[in-house]
Amino acid sequence: MKSNNNKIWRSRIISFRGGAYLMDFRGRVTLPMIGNYLIHAASSHAGERGFGFNDMSERHTAWVLSRLAIEMKEYPTAFDKINLYTWIDEVGRLFTSRCFELADENGKTFGFARSIWAAIDVETRRPTLLDIEALGKYIDERPCPIEKPGKIMPAENKAEGIPYSIKYSDLDINGHFNSVKYIEHLLDLFDIDQFKTREIGRLEIAYQSEGKQGMPLTLHKAESAPDKQDMAICMRERRSVVRRLLGDNKRDT
Repeated sequence: MKSNNNKIWRSRIISFRGGAYLMDFRGRVTLPMIGNYLIHAASSHAGERGFGFNDMSERHTAWVLSRLAIEMKEYPTAFDKINLYTWIDEVGRLFTSRCFELADENGKTFGFARSIWAAIDVETRRPTLLDIEALGKYIDERPCPIEKPGKIMPAENKAEGIPYSIKYSDLDINGHFNSVKYIEHLLDLFDIDQFKTREIGRLEIAYQSEGKQGMPLTLHKAESAPDKQDMAICMRERRSVVRRLLGDNKRDT
């Protein structure tokens, strides 16, 4: 569903500075931290329009992130002022898509992101129908030039897994494996020397089931093509909790 109402600009902007606590050893804002800010912006935008966490809780529903794609042209460095824009792109019966743009204070774009969200009943954990009319009022025609998330091939059949159990620090407000923690744990599968000469140009992630405290998992990584990695976090019986595709770029040093 696309909106024909162009009278109101319906994006949300938050601003932050890339302080040292957001950085990795290269002095760049980390991909997990970017993920945290995307979710924060999405939550703020939804809350201001009557379908945030508190509003959904009153209806015994919750938003769950289904797909995420982040494409970075350049990573912010220490103390850059970063403006993060978010807007609703499409609304359907079961899913809504949300876009993001990260830019500096002069308008230079660092990167874009696309995400797909669903609403679930918090008791049954089953999807619920979205209010297309209510959400559709906030659709914005602002362009997002990156590709939508595509199909991600399974990595669990191509590489042995590293065991891991979900811990307290992995959990979100709903008591489930935090969406950004998936990114952190998969990045840790790379040798640190790779980050000295490479940048992740595009990340795609598909969340397929919920992880809970103590759940035994395996983490998998397999090269699918030059400069591309297929990755997965699976339950021990090899059913995927998340799948992810990474594409990287050489970094100018």
